[in-house]
Amino acid sequence: MPLTPSTEVFITAALTGSGATQDRSPHVPRSPAQIAASAVAAARAGAAIVHIHVRDPNTGAPSRDLALYREVTELIRASDTDVILNLTAGMGGDMVFGPPDRPLPLAPGTDMAGAEERLAHIADCRPEICTLDCGTMNFAEADYVMTNTPGMLRAMAARIQALGVRPEIEIFDTGHLWLARQLVFEGLIDDPVLLQLCMGIPWGAPNDLATFTALVANIPAGWHYSAFSIGRAQMPFAAAAILAGGNIRVGLEDNLWLAKGELATNEALVTRARRLAEAMGARILTPVEVREKLKLIKRFPV
Repeated sequence: MPLTPSTEVFITAALTGSGATQDRSPHVPRSPAQIAASAVAAARAGAAIVHIHVRDPNTGAPSRDLALYREVTELIRASDTDVILNLTAGMGGDMVFGPPDRPLPLAPGTDMAGAEERLAHIADCRPEICTLDCGTMNFAEADYVMTNTPGMLRAMAARIQALGVRPEIEIFDTGHLWLARQLVFEGLIDDPVLLQLCMGIPWGAPNDLATFTALVANIPAGWHYSAFSIGRAQMPFAAAAILAGGNIRVGLEDNLWLAKGELATNEALVTRARRLAEAMGARILTPVEVREKLKLIKRFPV
């Protein structure tokens, strides 16, 4: 595959995620105020988009609390810093099985919700982008399965479309891209299509370049994509995404470290990614330019 490196790149900062990282670094934001402050700092460092999960402010555990989403989005919008809001819609599809000899009943940690409930905060907060995890997969955590059936995805895609929000389709493995193409074919996802290639997450697509280039080679012409990997592969995959014509994502959701023994902040990771992209000859796009590129609608709750 001939390389056509990106000459214009937008950066997404994934601020906190839903993994059990809250006690591994003091820089992982928990409260809405902390998440909003981290979003503003990342935007000032060069991120056009901030990808947001919320957490219980006291425990740091992942949450679907609508009030927390409302608070963090209001704080960001009230700041003097422009940034595109990308809220997760991935929670509410968590299935935890019992041991192999007795998988049922489902174990604590299971959180299965309907399409409408999974998108309640999207309807309320009206971000410009929300995620759509385009498939089911095993994760490294014991008997946990991220569950997104084709029927659930069709219902969620139709609801997101009706809300006028741009879905960022999360691709964790090759079959997820196949399903994304089907949803677009069925008219459930509008142009321009936006993908996020999620590499190196057990047990999805490994973070080797052969798998990455195979995914990129199967992205239809005219679609937009970003890519990331986790841990120490975060910056190498930012470089790979730029070389392959894509955009980049960094942040504490995917990687806690700036260097060996040095914990990162979202701002520091964005700064490093911006410098990397600029050193490779790419210009960093602003939120205004990304809105135009992706035909995003900046709207506030009514």
